[in-house]
Amino acid sequence: MDAFTAGLLHRIRTTQSDLTRARETGDDFLAEVEQAELDDLHRLAAEHGVEVGARCA
Repeated sequence: MDAFTAGLLHRIRTTQSDLTRARETGDDFLAEVEQAELDDLHRLAAEHGVEVGARCA
């Protein structure tokens, strides 16, 4: 796995975790921000042929 792929998958996992925490604490604004970031990361992964496994999705 190259550095780009590893970094992208790491960012997806981190953002997913941050999104979950925002939802759990009821921070709707932060949840929207994190969801938008996650959507962008998934789009970037798709554009570069990076498969996002179930553990990252």
